[in-house]
Amino acid sequence: MIDRVWRKSSRSGSAAQCVELAVTEREAGVRDTKNRTGGTLVFGARAFAAFLADVKRDRA
Repeated sequence: MIDRVWRKSSRSGSAAQCVELAVTEREAGVRDTKNRTGGTLVFGARAFAAFLADVKRDRA
């Protein structure tokens, strides 16, 4: 991912469980806040939207 705006998850409770997310029209990236250079998981926009829909469905 080229430089994107990263934001910390509102669900990250303690310093030991922090993740950041960057979303564009084409992709979504997820990385560990404590190890930003350690790698990024990158998902296509459609795959990430499907993942979010599954997570939201399980909350209901």
